[in-house]
Amino acid sequence: MANRREEERERLRQARQERESSQAKSEKRRLLFVYVGAGVIGVLVLAGIVALVAGSGGGGGGEAHINLASGSTNGVSPDEREGTAPPATTELSAKDAAKKAGCVLRLKLKDEGHEHISPSAPTPNYGTNPPTSGRHAEAPYQQADGAYGETPDEKFFVHSLEHGRMEIQYSPDLPEEDQLVLKGLYDTMYGGTLLFPNEDMPYEVAATAWTKMLGCPKYEGAATLDAIRAFGKENWGRFGGEGAGAVKGPTPAAPASS
Repeated sequence: MANRREEERERLRQARQERESSQAKSEKRRLLFVYVGAGVIGVLVLAGIVALVAGSGGGGGGEAHINLASGSTNGVSPDEREGTAPPATTELSAKDAAKKAGCVLRLKLKDEGHEHISPSAPTPNYGTNPPTSGRHAEAPYQQADGAYGETPDEKFFVHSLEHGRMEIQYSPDLPEEDQLVLKGLYDTMYGGTLLFPNEDMPYEVAATAWTKMLGCPKYEGAATLDAIRAFGKENWGRFGGEGAGAVKGPTPAAPASS
């Protein structure tokens, strides 16, 4: 009789252990599903955040058109502001457009040389302001095509000129509404072109190519924009010895409609 009671207790103990083991396994599976589900949700949330940031362009609403295939940003922040559409162009020669806008047009400036220097070397003293030729940082430190919110070091953007680029520069004191129209103009010709502020030049607005300069003491609205368009059409991509090469997007020589 005692043996039967012992056997029954053993049977009940084993049954209890089996139930507990089964419950433990079920709980582990449940927790695993919870963790996996949480991980999937986390990945989806992160992906959504990344997509939102990428789609927003940093919150600027516009594009800087940075083309890293053409050079380096050299740590200079992009200008992602949304530009204001410029007025329709008036077809004039660079000479006539510059005269109408009160700008100085200099097309035969001295070629100050093509020597490459280390990107950490002191910036050379250039013979024009803004510079249009001379010693400059070696590749790949030429300033990449794009719109920037700060002034790149001169030794970087002079190398860009050697590659046939046009550079549109403006005084940071220019009213923002005028800056945004320049940005809008830039958006119509950003291929092989740079846009950035320059507080050290004696002009409110300037455009440069290798050994070429359009310097405008005052921004005169549509007349200044016409002068920049005409200067670019006649001078972009033709000088510097290295050529502009293949570029993406509209260029000063073949701009998009504004």
